[in-house]
Amino acid sequence: MPLFRIRTEIEDRPGRLALLTAALGRRGANILGLSVQMDAEGVVDEFIVDVPRGGADARALAETLGAAGGARTAVLPARPHELVDEPTRALVLVARLRAEPHALPEVLGELLRADEAGWAGAPDADEPDAGEPDAGEPDAGEPDRRVLDVPVRGRRVRLRRYGLPFTATEAARADALVRAVLPAAPRRAARRRMTLSDGTQVVARPIDRRDADAVRAMHERCSLDSRRLRYFSPKPFPPRRTIERFCDPAHGLTLVAEGADGSLIALAHLIHVLDPGVAEVAFLVEDAWQGRGLGRGLTELLLAVARDRGLVELRATVLSDNVRMRRLLTSFGGRTRRTDDTAVLEIRLRPGGRPAWPEALAGWPGDRHL
Repeated sequence: MPLFRIRTEIEDRPGRLALLTAALGRRGANILGLSVQMDAEGVVDEFIVDVPRGGADARALAETLGAAGGARTAVLPARPHELVDEPTRALVLVARLRAEPHALPEVLGELLRADEAGWAGAPDADEPDAGEPDAGEPDAGEPDRRVLDVPVRGRRVRLRRYGLPFTATEAARADALVRAVLPAAPRRAARRRMTLSDGTQVVARPIDRRDADAVRAMHERCSLDSRRLRYFSPKPFPPRRTIERFCDPAHGLTLVAEGADGSLIALAHLIHVLDPGVAEVAFLVEDAWQGRGLGRGLTELLLAVARDRGLVELRATVLSDNVRMRRLLTSFGGRTRRTDDTAVLEIRLRPGGRPAWPEALAGWPGDRHL
């Protein structure tokens, strides 16, 4: 039976995947593998299917999924050796790379099934030859999603794949593979000293249950408008049970910033959600400390944490009149999306490891404003 690898984008709503699988079933396609990935525009579903001989061809399968709600569908031939458990395959490649570190481009290419892989700048790895296929060419001004640069300690491995654009999830996989075999970086201290734009030093650290009273006091010092922009209402302060949830690693990570006198002056949250590889971020900075680079420093730290955890995307839901937060997150490459509520926007940004981000968090920025 012919094997096909199918990739299609769908709306991130309940029941959408069921519509796709049912449509494939009506075509006689047997689903042998399924992967749910995140990308810039939403959720990407990837299937490996076999179909009866004489059954649906690649074009028919693409049309079937399009009618079922799939968008930008690609259908390519697959081979039996691709039917391998993905975590097992990645671990095998890590073991190979430890034994053959010089084979990094080749191993990354195998991990993501790239058509070309090499160090960026090599004569045969920069641009396609004139005779290469032009199917799926990006529109002018859009990034070429068929090309992925993977940072490697100041260098880059460039991957190119013609049939299937790379997803954000695949970029995170490549980045994680590289970090799995590089020498371990020094462990970041739980407490990090930050120098703000005016030279003031503060300390960022994970929240603790003993911080409940200090968190309440910080909220009481914040203006009604700052609390409204954070919570969409001028709520006075989070209840103790909420602070206890912030301390639970299963919930995510909450950082607090301390001033020189030990008082809390900011909160920064990274909250796990159900979407694969995604977390939400939110911030509250006391009014007297706004505009001094504190929000930017906390954002950089959360991006580094997200990268360490293998997250693909961070999201923030903000009021449309929260200009300060919009400017901050878009300065990190965040993309703004409208929601069903005209007063609310969603900003999505990707953690480090891709061209838009520094390769690693070397230290706190002391000369930049929020």
